[in-house]
Amino acid sequence: MKIQPVKTAIVGSGGISDAYLGTMINKFKILDVVGCCDRTPEKAHAKAQKYGIQEMTFEEVLADDSIEIAVNLTAPMGHYPVIKQLLEAGKHVYTEKVLSVELEHAAELLKLADEKHLYLGAAPDTFLGSAIQTARFVVDSGLIGDVTSCVSILTRDSEVFSRAFPFTAKPGGGIGFDVGIYSITALLSVLGPVTEVSGVTRTRRPERQNFALENFGEPFQIECENLMAGTLQFERGTVGNVLFDANSIFTAPERPVLTLHGTMGILYMADPDRFGGEVKVILKGNNEPVVMQQSHAFAEEYRGLGVAEMAWSLRMGRKNRANKEMAYHALEILHGIVKSGQSKMNQTIQSTFEQTPPIPRGYSGQTYFEFIEEMGIAQ
Repeated sequence: MKIQPVKTAIVGSGGISDAYLGTMINKFKILDVVGCCDRTPEKAHAKAQKYGIQEMTFEEVLADDSIEIAVNLTAPMGHYPVIKQLLEAGKHVYTEKVLSVELEHAAELLKLADEKHLYLGAAPDTFLGSAIQTARFVVDSGLIGDVTSCVSILTRDSEVFSRAFPFTAKPGGGIGFDVGIYSITALLSVLGPVTEVSGVTRTRRPERQNFALENFGEPFQIECENLMAGTLQFERGTVGNVLFDANSIFTAPERPVLTLHGTMGILYMADPDRFGGEVKVILKGNNEPVVMQQSHAFAEEYRGLGVAEMAWSLRMGRKNRANKEMAYHALEILHGIVKSGQSKMNQTIQSTFEQTPPIPRGYSGQTYFEFIEEMGIAQ
């Protein structure tokens, strides 16, 4: 059964677009990337030249009926208006995280996608990689027993990131919404929905001075959280703690903590911002962790895997794994932590999502989608 590739265009040709375009063009036959656009035409021109695709305007992307999926790589503040216009134009949309800065805007986008029977997917898609899929395999197998608690800790230096990536100083770009969402999504993919949250957020030293060569000495404002701590209560009974602190130090590579504690063992997950990485387990009666053999593919950098998986879902008529319900649930958790800090009360999470099946085992990342395309297997 021959599957027709899905014509796809990129909206937003900034730095992250290279990671997406390199994967989408070179690794997945299910995608036919035809063009890119950007509000700065020079950026779109450069990417079009580099990857041999068409330089387009946003209006041209909207008007081109042959383009089925648009991949939104704009800054968080632009997500709502860009995604809304794309959906209204009849495009399936996959967006960089977060789905939208404001929760009510995200709810509107979900409703619009449902009304128009369109796919809406969102990063992070790293949970589809080998490390988090292996962690889910361990948990689902019962190897560490019932997961009773979990913890996630991440530190960064906002002095560095706010200069290198200015959007991280703006609403939607804070440590929780920009980076913590990787941990939240990883936990959701393994443990399922959250029912209640509590927490606090802070913006330490909101007044900053620019030390970059450009605009040196000029003041700027941190307009988002740079410290977030929360407690999550999962539907399955697990209790989790998260701590995201952008007032500490940045290390390369980063060394986040993401650990699941079970009645029969402890699972140490890899960096949720990466597709691969070591997954370690200590079982009851032992003192040292052992590295688990990776049970799944996609161990390398596969930014855009969620787009390819959504394209395959579109062709096979099934729900995509990095779907809008899961993305909305993660966003509501983050907003719930913020609201809890403001109200000094626990927040009930109103949304939920259905865990989709894990990625099938046994195929290399480069050939998996080609294999199921040739075999006509609905995964």
